[in-house]
Amino acid sequence: MTTPAHVAIIMDGNGRWAKARGMPRLAGHRAGVEALRKTVRAAPDLGISFLTVYAFSSENWSRPKAEVSDLMGLLKLFIRRDLAELHQSGVRVRIIGDRAGLQADIRGLLEEAESLTARNESLTLVIAFNYGGRDEIVRTARKLASAAARGEIDAESITAESFAGCLDTQGIPDPELVIRTSGELRLSNFLLWQAAYSELVFLPCYWPDFSREHLAEALREFAGRERRFGGLGPQDVASRPAAG
Repeated sequence: MTTPAHVAIIMDGNGRWAKARGMPRLAGHRAGVEALRKTVRAAPDLGISFLTVYAFSSENWSRPKAEVSDLMGLLKLFIRRDLAELHQSGVRVRIIGDRAGLQADIRGLLEEAESLTARNESLTLVIAFNYGGRDEIVRTARKLASAAARGEIDAESITAESFAGCLDTQGIPDPELVIRTSGELRLSNFLLWQAAYSELVFLPCYWPDFSREHLAEALREFAGRERRFGGLGPQDVASRPAAG
Protein backbone atom coordinates (compact mmCIF):
# COMPACT_ATOMS: atom_id res chain seq x y z
CA MET A 1 0.00 0.00 0.00
CA THR A 2 1.26 3.46 -0.92
CA THR A 3 1.55 5.49 2.27
CA PRO A 4 1.71 9.30 2.18
CA ALA A 5 4.83 10.71 3.82
CA HIS A 6 2.89 13.77 5.00
CA VAL A 7 -0.64 13.68 6.41
CA ALA A 8 -2.43 16.82 7.57
CA ILE A 9 -5.52 16.74 9.79
CA ILE A 10 -8.25 19.27 10.50
CA MET A 11 -9.25 18.14 13.99
CA ASP A 12 -12.92 19.15 13.92
CA GLY A 13 -15.91 18.37 16.12
CA ASN A 14 -14.75 18.72 19.73
CA GLY A 15 -17.61 21.02 20.68
CA ARG A 16 -20.29 18.93 18.99
CA TRP A 17 -18.88 15.78 20.58
CA ALA A 18 -19.26 17.39 24.01
CA LYS A 19 -22.73 18.80 23.26
CA ALA A 20 -24.00 15.39 22.19
CA ARG A 21 -22.99 14.10 25.64
CA GLY A 22 -24.36 17.04 27.61
CA MET A 23 -20.85 18.12 28.55
CA PRO A 24 -19.11 21.55 28.40
CA ARG A 25 -17.05 22.37 25.31
CA LEU A 26 -13.85 22.18 27.37
CA ALA A 27 -14.51 18.47 27.92
CA GLY A 28 -14.58 18.04 24.16
CA HIS A 29 -11.29 19.86 23.74
CA ARG A 30 -9.71 17.73 26.46
CA ALA A 31 -10.91 14.57 24.73
CA GLY A 32 -9.51 15.99 21.49
CA VAL A 33 -6.06 16.30 23.07
CA GLU A 34 -6.17 12.62 23.99
CA ALA A 35 -7.11 11.75 20.39
CA LEU A 36 -4.11 13.77 19.25
CA ARG A 37 -1.82 11.83 21.58
CA LYS A 38 -3.06 8.53 20.13
CA THR A 39 -2.65 9.77 16.57
CA VAL A 40 0.91 10.95 17.14
CA ARG A 41 1.80 7.55 18.57
CA ALA A 42 0.17 5.71 15.67
CA ALA A 43 1.58 7.80 12.82
CA PRO A 44 5.16 6.43 12.69
CA ASP A 45 3.88 2.84 12.96
CA LEU A 46 1.74 3.46 9.87
CA GLY A 47 4.66 4.84 7.86
CA ILE A 48 3.89 8.56 8.21
CA SER A 49 6.92 10.87 8.45
CA PHE A 50 5.17 14.26 8.76
CA LEU A 51 1.93 14.91 10.64
CA THR A 52 0.41 18.41 10.57
CA VAL A 53 -2.52 19.24 12.83
CA TYR A 54 -4.72 22.34 12.82
CA ALA A 55 -4.62 23.23 16.52
CA PHE A 56 -5.77 26.87 16.59
CA SER A 57 -6.69 29.03 13.62
CA SER A 58 -6.20 32.77 13.30
CA GLU A 59 -10.01 32.99 13.20
CA ASN A 60 -10.45 31.14 16.51
CA TRP A 61 -9.71 34.36 18.44
CA SER A 62 -13.31 35.39 17.68
CA ARG A 63 -14.61 32.60 19.93
CA PRO A 64 -15.78 33.44 23.46
CA LYS A 65 -12.91 34.59 25.66
CA ALA A 66 -13.45 31.77 28.12
CA GLU A 67 -13.10 29.15 25.39
CA VAL A 68 -9.99 30.82 23.96
CA SER A 69 -8.49 30.86 27.46
CA ASP A 70 -9.31 27.16 27.86
CA LEU A 71 -7.64 26.35 24.52
CA MET A 72 -4.51 28.28 25.50
CA GLY A 73 -4.42 26.38 28.77
CA LEU A 74 -4.72 23.04 26.99
CA LEU A 75 -1.87 23.95 24.64
CA LYS A 76 0.38 24.82 27.58
CA LEU A 77 -0.62 21.62 29.37
CA PHE A 78 -0.01 19.49 26.28
CA ILE A 79 3.50 20.85 25.79
CA ARG A 80 4.43 20.67 29.47
CA ARG A 81 3.09 17.15 29.94
CA ASP A 82 3.91 15.61 26.58
CA LEU A 83 7.12 17.28 25.46
CA ALA A 84 9.37 14.83 27.31
CA GLU A 85 7.53 11.83 25.84
CA LEU A 86 7.59 13.33 22.36
CA HIS A 87 11.33 13.93 22.65
CA GLN A 88 11.99 10.45 23.99
CA SER A 89 9.98 8.97 21.11
CA GLY A 90 12.06 10.85 18.55
CA VAL A 91 9.33 13.28 17.52
CA ARG A 92 10.41 16.61 16.12
CA VAL A 93 8.03 19.51 16.80
CA ARG A 94 7.56 22.36 14.31
CA ILE A 95 5.18 25.25 14.83
CA ILE A 96 3.61 27.14 11.92
CA GLY A 97 1.51 30.28 12.19
CA ASP A 98 1.92 33.92 13.18
CA ARG A 99 3.67 34.24 16.54
CA ALA A 100 3.45 38.04 16.64
CA GLY A 101 1.19 39.14 19.47
CA LEU A 102 1.20 35.81 21.30
CA GLN A 103 1.78 35.91 25.03
CA ALA A 104 5.42 35.62 26.01
CA ASP A 105 4.90 32.40 27.98
CA ILE A 106 3.23 30.71 25.02
CA ARG A 107 5.95 31.83 22.61
CA GLY A 108 8.54 30.50 25.05
CA LEU A 109 6.87 27.09 25.22
CA LEU A 110 6.64 26.86 21.44
CA GLU A 111 10.30 27.79 21.05
CA GLU A 112 11.32 25.31 23.76
CA ALA A 113 9.44 22.49 22.03
CA GLU A 114 11.12 23.24 18.71
CA SER A 115 14.59 23.66 20.19
CA LEU A 116 14.52 20.52 22.34
CA THR A 117 13.30 18.24 19.55
CA ALA A 118 15.13 19.81 16.59
CA ARG A 119 17.36 16.78 15.92
CA ASN A 120 14.66 14.11 16.22
CA GLU A 121 13.79 12.06 13.15
CA SER A 122 11.08 9.45 13.80
CA LEU A 123 8.21 11.85 13.07
CA THR A 124 7.86 15.58 12.45
CA LEU A 125 4.79 16.89 14.25
CA VAL A 126 3.77 20.21 12.72
CA ILE A 127 1.38 22.18 14.92
CA ALA A 128 -0.56 24.91 13.12
CA PHE A 129 -1.14 27.46 15.87
CA ASN A 130 -2.60 30.93 15.29
CA TYR A 131 -2.49 29.81 11.68
CA GLY A 132 -4.49 30.77 8.62
CA GLY A 133 -3.65 29.85 5.05
CA ARG A 134 -4.49 33.28 3.63
CA ASP A 135 -2.58 35.01 6.41
CA GLU A 136 0.47 32.85 5.72
CA ILE A 137 0.38 33.72 2.01
CA VAL A 138 -0.03 37.44 2.73
CA ARG A 139 2.84 37.41 5.25
CA THR A 140 5.04 35.67 2.71
CA ALA A 141 4.10 38.12 -0.04
CA ARG A 142 4.96 41.04 2.24
CA LYS A 143 8.30 39.46 3.11
CA LEU A 144 9.23 39.05 -0.55
CA ALA A 145 7.91 42.50 -1.49
CA SER A 146 10.09 44.07 1.23
CA ALA A 147 13.12 42.13 0.01
CA ALA A 148 12.46 43.31 -3.56
CA ALA A 149 12.04 46.92 -2.42
CA ARG A 150 15.43 46.73 -0.67
CA GLY A 151 17.00 45.40 -3.86
CA GLU A 152 17.85 42.06 -2.26
CA ILE A 153 15.90 40.07 -4.86
CA ASP A 154 14.56 40.69 -8.35
CA ALA A 155 10.76 40.58 -8.29
CA GLU A 156 10.77 38.94 -11.74
CA SER A 157 12.83 36.06 -10.35
CA ILE A 158 10.16 34.99 -7.84
CA THR A 159 8.81 31.56 -8.74
CA ALA A 160 6.30 29.21 -7.17
CA GLU A 161 9.24 27.26 -5.75
CA SER A 162 10.96 30.31 -4.23
CA PHE A 163 7.62 31.54 -2.83
CA ALA A 164 6.99 28.14 -1.21
CA GLY A 165 10.48 28.33 0.31
CA CYS A 166 9.43 31.41 2.28
CA LEU A 167 6.22 29.95 3.71
CA ASP A 168 5.92 28.81 7.33
CA THR A 169 6.34 25.24 6.07
CA GLN A 170 9.79 25.82 4.61
CA GLY A 171 11.62 22.50 4.44
CA ILE A 172 8.43 20.46 4.94
CA PRO A 173 7.00 18.56 1.96
CA ASP A 174 3.46 19.34 0.87
CA PRO A 175 0.86 17.00 2.40
CA GLU A 176 -0.25 14.21 0.09
CA LEU A 177 -3.34 13.64 2.23
CA VAL A 178 -5.59 16.02 4.17
CA ILE A 179 -8.12 14.48 6.57
CA ARG A 180 -11.02 16.35 8.13
CA THR A 181 -13.24 14.89 10.82
CA SER A 182 -16.86 15.73 11.81
CA GLY A 183 -18.33 15.41 8.32
CA GLU A 184 -17.64 19.01 7.26
CA LEU A 185 -16.52 19.25 3.62
CA ARG A 186 -14.15 22.22 3.45
CA LEU A 187 -10.53 23.22 4.12
CA SER A 188 -11.35 26.16 6.41
CA ASN A 189 -8.29 28.21 5.45
CA PHE A 190 -5.88 25.33 6.18
CA LEU A 191 -2.67 24.90 4.12
CA LEU A 192 -4.23 26.58 1.08
CA TRP A 193 -0.96 26.74 -0.85
CA GLN A 194 0.45 23.41 0.30
CA ALA A 195 -2.75 21.40 -0.26
CA ALA A 196 -3.11 22.39 -3.92
CA TYR A 197 -2.79 18.75 -5.03
CA SER A 198 -3.51 16.93 -1.78
CA GLU A 199 -6.01 14.11 -1.68
CA LEU A 200 -8.91 14.98 0.64
CA VAL A 201 -10.65 12.49 2.92
CA PHE A 202 -13.65 13.57 5.00
CA LEU A 203 -14.68 11.36 7.90
CA PRO A 204 -18.03 11.60 9.74
CA CYS A 205 -16.61 10.94 13.21
CA TYR A 206 -15.93 13.79 15.62
CA TRP A 207 -12.26 14.36 16.42
CA PRO A 208 -12.37 12.98 20.02
CA ASP A 209 -13.52 9.64 18.56
CA PHE A 210 -10.71 9.55 15.97
CA SER A 211 -8.66 6.38 16.36
CA ARG A 212 -5.78 4.51 14.81
CA GLU A 213 -8.32 2.61 12.72
CA HIS A 214 -9.80 5.85 11.37
CA LEU A 215 -6.29 6.92 10.35
CA ALA A 216 -5.65 3.54 8.73
CA GLU A 217 -9.00 3.82 6.92
CA ALA A 218 -8.00 7.18 5.46
CA LEU A 219 -4.64 5.76 4.38
CA ARG A 220 -6.39 2.87 2.62
CA GLU A 221 -8.63 5.32 0.76
CA PHE A 222 -5.57 7.34 -0.23
CA ALA A 223 -3.87 4.20 -1.57
CA GLY A 224 -6.84 3.63 -3.88
CA ARG A 225 -6.67 7.11 -5.41
CA GLU A 226 -4.96 7.89 -8.73
CA ARG A 227 -2.96 11.10 -8.37
CA ARG A 228 -2.64 13.05 -11.66
CA PHE A 229 -1.33 16.49 -10.60
CA GLY A 230 -3.27 18.09 -13.46
CA GLY A 231 -2.03 15.59 -16.06
CA LEU A 232 -3.46 12.38 -17.47
CA GLY A 233 -3.54 9.07 -15.65
CA PRO A 234 -2.12 5.89 -17.22
CA GLN A 235 -5.58 4.73 -18.35
CA ASP A 236 -6.29 8.10 -19.96
CA VAL A 237 -3.00 8.03 -21.83
CA ALA A 238 -3.63 4.47 -23.03
CA SER A 239 -7.06 5.41 -24.37
CA ARG A 240 -5.82 8.32 -26.49
CA PRO A 241 -5.81 7.65 -30.26
CA ALA A 242 -2.38 6.99 -31.75
CA ALA A 243 -0.82 9.81 -33.73
CA GLY A 244 -0.31 9.29 -37.42
